[in-house]
Amino acid sequence: MTKASNTRHTILEKAFDLIYKKSYQTTSIDEIIATTKVTKGAFYYHFKTKDEMGIAIINEIIKPTMQDTFILPLQNTSNPIEKIYQMTKFLLLENPFLKLEYGCPTGNLTQEMTPWNIEFSKVLKELVIEWQTTIEISLQKGIESQKVNNKVNPKQVAYFIMSSYWGIRNFGKIYNNTDCYHAYLKELKLYLNNLH
Repeated sequence: MTKASNTRHTILEKAFDLIYKKSYQTTSIDEIIATTKVTKGAFYYHFKTKDEMGIAIINEIIKPTMQDTFILPLQNTSNPIEKIYQMTKFLLLENPFLKLEYGCPTGNLTQEMTPWNIEFSKVLKELVIEWQTTIEISLQKGIESQKVNNKVNPKQVAYFIMSSYWGIRNFGKIYNNTDCYHAYLKELKLYLNNLH
């Protein structure tokens, strides 16, 4: 990694951390510059605007993390129902990238940015569709291998899994403890067991 690309990546990582904790709109470029200890000139060398940096955070920080933790586990599983449960449990209770008190970065940005920023909407939609499609494909394969009931509608299940995950993340932020996660996981397991 060159010095310039290293600086760029450092800006993105530190800016992501601030935005995850505080929200995108309340995080200023001056705060990002102060946290990263780069000059204003260095920041603007890498990003013409705050929004350009925000899109880069989604594509270069959030997307690779989502692909590793939300997508890859489901791509080659022979048991999608069990894998969805294990993946959700890991995301809620064990993943060091995701913090209880700050919720889901993708969910936060979707709520905050999609109403008014077309570029954010576009890249966030790509992330969501990739996750949704991966769930649907894994369930369809499960139906074909008779691990999932053939009456299951993969699209409906994907919507439910994703929306319930984002919802319980918000409860975690509000309550600031994992009790709600444990209760949710018990109910999720009951729901998923009905898909056999």
